[in-house]
This record gives sequence, C-alpha cells and structure tokens, in this order.
Amino acid sequence: MDTALRRALDLLIDPPAEPDVSHGYLDLLGTGGDTPTNTGFIQKVWASPVGSMLYDRAQLLNRRLLAATRPPIKWLDIPAGGTALDVGSGPGNITGALARAAGPDGVALGVDISLPMLARAVKAEAGPQVGFLRADAQRLPFRADSFDAVISLAVLQLIPDWTAALSEMVRVLRPGARMAVMVPTAGPATAMPVFAKGGARMFTDDELGDVFEELGLVGVRTKSLGFIQWVRGQKR
Repeated sequence: MDTALRRALDLLIDPPAEPDVSHGYLDLLGTGGDTPTNTGFIQKVWASPVGSMLYDRAQLLNRRLLAATRPPIKWLDIPAGGTALDVGSGPGNITGALARAAGPDGVALGVDISLPMLARAVKAEAGPQVGFLRADAQRLPFRADSFDAVISLAVLQLIPDWTAALSEMVRVLRPGARMAVMVPTAGPATAMPVFAKGGARMFTDDELGDVFEELGLVGVRTKSLGFIQWVRGQKR
C-alpha cells in the first residue's frame, strides 16, 4: 500500500480492518451502497471506459484553451506538507496537481465512484503523494476537519443529493481552509431539458454561492464564464 493510502486510512471515520486496495485504490463501497446514485445517460457515458477517456481528453483541451476551467490551485493556498481532497477526481490529473502544490511531504486524495475513472487515475497519478478512494461524495468517509483544501470540478451536477455533498466537503475542511467548486451554469433555457433528461443539473447564477454561505463559508466568490461557474469560499 502506498504512503498516500496509508495516510488516507488515518483520516477515515471507520477504517476497514482489511482494506481492499487490490485495484490500486481503496475501495470503500464494494458491491453495496445505500445512498442515491445517478442513473442518467450522461453519468453512464462518463463512467464507461470510453467515456472516461473522452472526459480526460476534453478536460485537458478545456484547460489548454480556456483559462476559466483551470483549477485555482494557487488560490487554495495548500500549506507545505498539507492534505488536499479532490471530490469527483475522475482521471486524477487535478489530484496530482494538488499533491505537487502540497510539496514532497504533502498528500492529495481523490474520491470517485466510477471504476473506469479510478482505473485511469491510478495508472496515471497514483504514488506516495497521491491516492484514490472509491467512496460516495454524499457521505464522505473522512473525519471532520481533515483537509487543508477541497476542490471539485464538473461533478456536482451529477450527484443526486448535491447539497449533502457540499455539506460533506465543508465538514471535512479544516477551519481557515479553502474550497472551490466548478459546475455548469444554466445558460440558454433551451439546453436545460436536455441536461435534465440526461441526469445532470444546471445551476443558476447565485444558487451555489447562497448554499456556500448557508453552510457557513465566508469570503464566498462566484465567477461565471459562458456555461462554467467557479464558486469559492473559506471555512471559518
């Protein structure tokens, strides 16, 4: 077991007696799970082997061509040796960037439920500073106040109970630490039914910012560009 997964075990509320790391990530779901899951076709496409590859390439293209999609790693202000969490980590490239920002003594953990995505992430990024867990964002397995930074890119719209996921992100964030979330915005009304039928939620301009404040985050900032919105905040 890599150092990153050993450190992950230390952060869990209920660490398993026999951790399943047979696929390179820590599997905390197995074949069970009693929380809501997204069964829409958009989630099914992204969770498939082909979809995970397309997602990976689309994200790389977006970050090269559109600065608004680039994660605010510097703004997160991860301390040297810190611990960062990537919720909905997908192919793991953002998780790797978080680990590099935390320095050689830091660690970044990525959480996802998609087996193909986790397989790609492990192959591309797993190592002493980067670990992945199969877990549910609506019920994060970590103890409160465990992370120096939390980030989530383009996944909240696919989580059935997205407010629970946000609440969990805030719960595991340490006091004074920062979190950033990127989601698709509503855009033209004609596009909303298509996304809704596919199982994806489109957020209105102030919706996430209001929830951030309701959850007690301060310094909340919202920035939108086209169909993309970043929302940032800091835990008291």
